[in-house]
Amino acid sequence: MSTGKLVSALSFRLKRIGRYAELIQITHKTIFTATSLNPRKTSSVRAHHLLVSCPQLLKRSLFTMKVESEDFKSIFTDELVQLQKIFEKHNYEIRFAGGPVRDLLMNIKPHDLDFATTATPQQMKDMFNSENIRMINLTGEKHGTITVRINEKENFEITTLRIDVVNHGRHAEVEFTQDWELDANRRDLTVNSMFLGFDGTVYDYCGGWEDLQKRRVAFVGDARTRMQEDYLRILRYFRFCARISPDPNLHEPDTEAALRENMEGLSRISGERIWLELKQILSNRHAGPLLETMLRLGIAPYIGLGEDPNIKEFKVIWERAKNNNVELLPITLLSALLDSEGAAASLHARLKYPNFDKDLSFFIVEHRNLLPEPFKPLRPYQMIVIDTKQKMKDAIFRGAELLRYQGKQELANEFEKWVPPRFPVGGADLKDKGVPGGKPMSMVIQKLRSKWKDSDFQISHEDLVRCIPEVMEDLGIKVQKS
Repeated sequence: MSTGKLVSALSFRLKRIGRYAELIQITHKTIFTATSLNPRKTSSVRAHHLLVSCPQLLKRSLFTMKVESEDFKSIFTDELVQLQKIFEKHNYEIRFAGGPVRDLLMNIKPHDLDFATTATPQQMKDMFNSENIRMINLTGEKHGTITVRINEKENFEITTLRIDVVNHGRHAEVEFTQDWELDANRRDLTVNSMFLGFDGTVYDYCGGWEDLQKRRVAFVGDARTRMQEDYLRILRYFRFCARISPDPNLHEPDTEAALRENMEGLSRISGERIWLELKQILSNRHAGPLLETMLRLGIAPYIGLGEDPNIKEFKVIWERAKNNNVELLPITLLSALLDSEGAAASLHARLKYPNFDKDLSFFIVEHRNLLPEPFKPLRPYQMIVIDTKQKMKDAIFRGAELLRYQGKQELANEFEKWVPPRFPVGGADLKDKGVPGGKPMSMVIQKLRSKWKDSDFQISHEDLVRCIPEVMEDLGIKVQKS
């Protein structure tokens, strides 16, 4: 065997032993009858224990229970039933995995269905080809994922059970397995590590159901190891804290320490991936305290916020929005941490969010100290829209979001209903009055627009046209003879 292959094989064996070593720390779970996590709904689940063996090393507790909720029954479309029958026909096991299991146990109907299977990608390809099922998006095959489209109605993404041999974030080198427990133990959080059979049986190897009951967000096994496999899991931890934990400030000391120690790893994650997670955190009702915790643990320089973000301004904006029951966009909240347009530029360079968010961020930073006028409060905001070189509807949206940022919700609602008037004078009017083209015409139009704005857009087309000779004289522009 070559040296390279020997090192790779040894690395894999050591990694697998490390996985098993983590499992030793986990105790058996208590038999109980599970009840609904959502007090507004009830669901029927039955619980019992099965002991399974970890190969040659330990006994491990597998917790199972039955899900019989209406939400579970409702996800079985004709296409999903057909998928189930195909796997049964070819004697491969398939289960729901991760997110949909978690959601169903929280009495939430899942929007996205993910599946795991004992079939390898090649076995799935052979199976689907034999059943004339169309496969799409084959880019995930090397990581074990096959996507199929059934009846030209519904797509299903199915991934082979696997072990991550070498981790490069989302581009891990994997080895396929038929061991459901090994696959569960490569996942990030206990609440995301459960499987669900098509008969409603939940398979929980890592204590996910117990943690869901406690509304506890915990990494599978050693938190540091899970983070270092993919540093984006730091943000995923906070995202699921936002969704599951009743107290956004409640984090276990060892988990906090691991988060702090590994924050630097986010510098190796692409800005696009960070933004996808961050905007979900900032869309949650716990966004304020969670972001404050993230900043306290040192995240700022690794996501483009610099060494000294404006936490004081952020706290003011967050508390005011929360107290007024106002929802601000993720980029609006993030902009509160920025002291200058340069800081806004640095944040965009790091996170690479869309231009719409970029423009809004710059707008908030530039105009956040704008004040309404005493008798015509919307006038300063209207002037910005009238002078914009961008789409009017986008400018109105930015103005309304700025008003929400400033805590002026009623004015924001009024501003959104405002229809900007059209400047009534055109180039033909100026030509008729002998205004030369080019720069002279631009100068005259600018003066006329100022008169129009000063009148609160009330001055008529006829009155503006009558002003043209006077404006030309003031500007020293001679009449162009036709």
